[in-house]
This record gives sequence, structure tokens and C-alpha cells, in this order.
Amino acid sequence: MMSRIKSYVVAMRLRTLPLSLAGVTLGLLLSAADYHVRIPVVVFTLLTTLFLQLLSNVSNELGDTLKGTDREDRLGPAYSLSSGLLRPSDLKMMIWISVILSVASGLAMIWFSFGTLLSLESILLMILGAGAISGAMRYTLGSNPYGYRGFGDLSVFIFFGIVAVLGSYFVASHEIRSWNMLLPAASIGFFSVAVLNVNNIRDMKSDAATRVTIPIKIGERGAKIYQTVLIVLGWACMTAYCLLRMHSLWHYLYVLTLPLFVAHVAGVWKRHGKDLDPMLPLLVVSTFFFALLAGFGFVVYLF
Repeated sequence: MMSRIKSYVVAMRLRTLPLSLAGVTLGLLLSAADYHVRIPVVVFTLLTTLFLQLLSNVSNELGDTLKGTDREDRLGPAYSLSSGLLRPSDLKMMIWISVILSVASGLAMIWFSFGTLLSLESILLMILGAGAISGAMRYTLGSNPYGYRGFGDLSVFIFFGIVAVLGSYFVASHEIRSWNMLLPAASIGFFSVAVLNVNNIRDMKSDAATRVTIPIKIGERGAKIYQTVLIVLGWACMTAYCLLRMHSLWHYLYVLTLPLFVAHVAGVWKRHGKDLDPMLPLLVVSTFFFALLAGFGFVVYLF
């Protein structure tokens, strides 16, 4: 029983969760700095994000295994389905549970925010939520998954960056105070794409037979240059946002994470193949603390 439970936990890919929370955390904190944010809205926004990420992770494992991407020669960590610890039917059950939890939590988030599910804002958010559920599943599942056609980077930028930051900000505040908010949203988007990119650099050889990724298109050296540009753009966008606000040095708290990003970029350039794997959690954790400190810098300024 314990080994089976552990297999379900492995299928959830829990080390990805801080990345999914980064954009939402930043959006909620920036909203808290501009408006009053209600606790139930925060709780259900975070829960909805977690359930959507779990849905994406389980769907990706099922899709990758069915399409032969997760094979024995894969350089990344071994997962429960490809290792024979779980069956496809187990993953399908997890997908349905994740969908139900995502829908229930998302509706609760909208209800606590707007007090109704029938307003224009509520309906638009429900449509966006349906799109997020579909996107999470169709990344590797279905007859024509977009994650296998080189569109993963764009989808990650949109959902982990733009939608996560602006969506959570809007849910908490009911408006977008300034379109300058696109800058911090893009910042987290670029970092999130960088996480996907280093994953794809690591898996270039095993992915080549089944999918199209940016590193496969431009080669390892080009992909590492791309990785560096993504990190620089992420920092540039957040810095530009802070300069446009021009209120306090507290807004630059995120600079404390700079050594983590420098270590990541240096590691990416020095490592190859399976040795790149530690660079993934390093960037995930760096992005989460970047978002947390960036948002907290605006909240603490109020005091």
C-alpha cells in the first residue's frame, strides 16, 4: 500500500509546484499592495493553481508514456507509469480527480471574489479556467498535442506568466490597475519558459524521436544562449516595472535572489545531459523566491 501511495506521489511531480505558485503569488501580493485582498480568495486561488498543476503533471506523464517519450534511455527522473509502478487507468483516474478538484476550487475562488457565478467577470474567468484545464491536458495528450509541435514555450509563457500574474491580480482586485502589470507577468513567464528549456536541453537526445522542442531546432549551444536571454529578460522586465513605480528601495528585494540565478546560468553552461537535472529545481526555487520577494517588497512598503 505504501509503495503504491508513493507511486501516486511521484506521478504528481511535486517539485514543479513552486513554479506554478510563483506567478500567482506575485499577482496576489501586488494586488495586496494596491487593494484589500480577502483571505478566502487567496486560499482558493492558490488551491486552484495547485490542482491545475497536478492535472498538467499527471496528464504529461500519461501522454509522454503513451507516445513513447518516457523510455529507459530518458535522462530525466523515472516516473511511476514508465517504471511500471502504475497503470494508464491509474493515471486517468488521477486526471479526473484533478479536473474535479480544479473545477470545484476555481468556482469557489470566483464565488468568494465576486459573490456570484453569473456576472460577466465570473463567466469570463470560468471560460479562462476551462481553457486552462484543456491546455493542461492537451500539452501531451490527444491526437495532436501542442507540446510535441514546438509550442510548449509559448504556452508556458502565457499560462505561467501572463495568466498567472494578471489573472490572480484580477481575481483579487477586480481590475488591472495598470498595463505595466504586463512587465512582472512577463518576468515570471520568461523564467518559466527557462525551466522548460533547460528540461528540454537535458532531454534532447531522447526527445528527438518523438517531439519538436526549441533545443532540438537550434542545437545545444543555441539553447543555452536562449536560456541566458530568457533569464536576462526576466530580470529586465521586473526591474523596468519597479523603475516605473519609483517608490521605494523595498521594491528591489528580489535582487537578493541574483546569486541563485547566476549559479543556475553558470551551471547550465558547464553541464550536459543528465548532469543538467539539478539546474531544474534550482531555477524553480529561484523563481519562486524571486516572485515572493518581488511581491513582498511592494507589500512591506505600505508599512
